[in-house]
Amino acid sequence: MICASQAKRGRANERGFSLIELLIVVAIILIIAAIAIPNLLKAKMSANESSAVSCIHAINTSEIAYSSANPLIGYSAALTDLGPTGGAYIDGQLASGTKSGYVYTYVQGAASTPSTTYTLNIDPLTRGVTGQRSFFSSEVNVTRYSQTTAATANDNALQ
Repeated sequence: MICASQAKRGRANERGFSLIELLIVVAIILIIAAIAIPNLLKAKMSANESSAVSCIHAINTSEIAYSSANPLIGYSAALTDLGPTGGAYIDGQLASGTKSGYVYTYVQGAASTPSTTYTLNIDPLTRGVTGQRSFFSSEVNVTRYSQTTAATANDNALQ
């Protein structure tokens, strides 16, 4: 039979974590987080840039299809003309002009019928957070980029 004093001694030998041990564990977790979070943000920016380049290709391809289907109109007047309410060439989010941390600015060329030119500028919502590079494309179907400012037709071509 176990007496009360033996039960107390048994519980006295049981220990939890000391404050120092808990602080060491928290410090290790914070160090790992400090290393991982910047890498996660860089990966997110890279994914947003890849999405933007893919969307540029989708828009350029959609413009070619749109102008072929509408030879009297030529290129579309706005991105919404390519979206679900227009020709349904691109998704609604891209047609709205904002997707994956980037803003898409589409401008139809000189007022001529049929329209034979357009420009497309793609800029990060917040440079250094949602993306680093800006992109430019046009009816020439060449994607150009700039690391620091809005891209133009004179910037380096994306390889």
